[in-house]
Amino acid sequence: MDTLTLHRQADDSAAPLPRSTPATARTTAPTRVHRLWRGVEGDPEWAWPALLGLLLVTGLLYVYNLTSSGYANSFYSAAAQAGSTSWEAFFYGSSDAGNSITVDKPPAALWVMALSVRLLGLSSLAILLPEVLMGVGTVAVVYATVRRQFGAAAGLLSGAVLALTPVAVLMFRFNNPDALLVLVMALGAWATMRSIERGSTKWFALVGALVGLGFLTKALQVLLVVPAFGLAYLLFADTTLRRRITGALVGVASMVLSAGWWVAIVQLVPAGMRPYIGGSQDNSFLSVTFGYNGLGRISGAETGSVGGGNGWGSTGIGRMFSASLGGQISWLIPSALIMLVLGLVLLRRAPRTDARRAAYVVWGGWLLVTMVTFSFMAGIFHEYYTVALAPAVAALVGMGATQAWEHRGKAVGSVTLATATAVAATWSFVLLSRTEWSSILRVAILAAGLASALLLLLVTQLHRRAVPLVLAGALVAVLAGPAAYSVDTVRTPHTGSIVTAGPATGRNGPGGAGMPRFGAGGTLRGGALPGGTLPGGTAPGAPGTGASPGGLLDANTPSTEVVSALSADAGSYRWVAAAIGSQNAAGLQLATGLPVMAIGGFNGSDPSPTLTQFQQYVAAGEIHYFAASGAGGGRGGMGGMGSSGTGSEISTWVAASFASATIGGSTFYDLTQPLASASAAATTTQTT
Repeated sequence: MDTLTLHRQADDSAAPLPRSTPATARTTAPTRVHRLWRGVEGDPEWAWPALLGLLLVTGLLYVYNLTSSGYANSFYSAAAQAGSTSWEAFFYGSSDAGNSITVDKPPAALWVMALSVRLLGLSSLAILLPEVLMGVGTVAVVYATVRRQFGAAAGLLSGAVLALTPVAVLMFRFNNPDALLVLVMALGAWATMRSIERGSTKWFALVGALVGLGFLTKALQVLLVVPAFGLAYLLFADTTLRRRITGALVGVASMVLSAGWWVAIVQLVPAGMRPYIGGSQDNSFLSVTFGYNGLGRISGAETGSVGGGNGWGSTGIGRMFSASLGGQISWLIPSALIMLVLGLVLLRRAPRTDARRAAYVVWGGWLLVTMVTFSFMAGIFHEYYTVALAPAVAALVGMGATQAWEHRGKAVGSVTLATATAVAATWSFVLLSRTEWSSILRVAILAAGLASALLLLLVTQLHRRAVPLVLAGALVAVLAGPAAYSVDTVRTPHTGSIVTAGPATGRNGPGGAGMPRFGAGGTLRGGALPGGTLPGGTAPGAPGTGASPGGLLDANTPSTEVVSALSADAGSYRWVAAAIGSQNAAGLQLATGLPVMAIGGFNGSDPSPTLTQFQQYVAAGEIHYFAASGAGGGRGGMGGMGSSGTGSEISTWVAASFASATIGGSTFYDLTQPLASASAAATTTQTT
């Protein structure tokens, strides 16, 4: 009896007993709670305690030192704060409760954080704890999906690999949308496998709904897993071809409906009745989806992007192994590819509906499509995007290692195990050599890996008591490198818009050589963006650039004097202040808990609001202060960060029309106190 049959019988045993069942039988039958505690029937007794231990250790690792990162990415934290006080801001994903502009992503990830803030109050813990729970949940989902076809040992290995992948450790402790995206994609893989086993249209409809939720999390990126899910269902689902085609169409319809309802509302609501769509140049969610956040990321032609695109590192098949990306995700990619080939070769003659082969297509297709896309996309690309590869790498390693072990008596099994171990240990040695860490760790990993690989070639000839030691040595050699990176990651605070896992590797910035260098908190080292300019298109050192360019990437905390001034009589204003760029606005908003208008959105390049609109807000008494250079904790004030002239126009008008004041060392303009000359000019204009 094969593993799949045992698991199906275990599932069947969970069905309610018929009413005719004798009372004694009802008493002795295992309850759901009992089954939950003992684990799935057919698994070894150690499986369930081991899973609980894995999830507990993962949770402890992810929550350790969590709040040292503060609000992490203040851009999203401010939007979560806004959503916790305004249901309109919650729905649209607005940057502020005054609903001037949205973030440049769909709002699903913000919904989770905003609900947490409503429940727990605004704090670092309320913002970041949901990400930790998503991480633990993703490990559990990957375990459950792999275990179903390959057994508990494979599930545990997959879960451990995922839990210790450095970029996963980073992003499951950080408040970007990626944590929810990865969880939803993992759930999609789980639902795909269930739909294939059962030949079920309903299960594949669930796959579509999960993909739709992924779209509402991070737009088109979720579509990278769709080819693998759809192909596997069409090829291997345990039903007729007609029902497979019907099920695939139902899945597409479910995906469109689960994402389209929100998109339709946003597109149909008149622009004057909703916030401006951040990241767009025309106030359209569809344009930001298919342009700045979509095809523009592939081609590099991102309108409104800082640096204009085409400046985010060298592309090519080796990109995932580069100095900037290798330590984030690539530790076990070579081994995962080896295991993918092994699985497909061993199962090449299996029946069409074989669930194991389907699993290799699901996870292998996920890995290959996503890795190729990331390797060649020419637009904005950050190291942390690679977290989307982590579940696929982990699953393939667990599945392939288990299947190779089943064939250890043959050359194909023992050679594959030995090769995958040796390759992983050698690549760990290379990756660790790029850091400033002691050479002892990398040498020990290489020695243990090569020794274990050699012994794995002879595993059938070893004494049975030596086998566990060999396996333990191989496991340590494979996981010690990423584990060391992960420990460094949880010990280090991470803030700002661009973050990386692990120690410094001498990388030159996001994407590789030729890019600007970023320090703690996302501040620029050397001050230049692609093309040698500061945000706003000005050359380094040019007049009016402000004290620091850091406001593009992170927000600092304003002084208590600034907080007091902005909080005074706050109920009289829709926005207590306005600042150019979302990070500058976020610093003020998170410190006060009050809405602050982000002029120009994240990059400062969105044409929102126009000068005319801003003047109307001021005339209506809806904005109290305008934050000048540095007042928002970063670059701020006098000039936009991107290509739009809106910020510069507003800054120029404000400086000419209102008196400046220094509050807590920062410059602000009180928009309720116009200059006498400006008042006289306005009166003359009205009379004329």
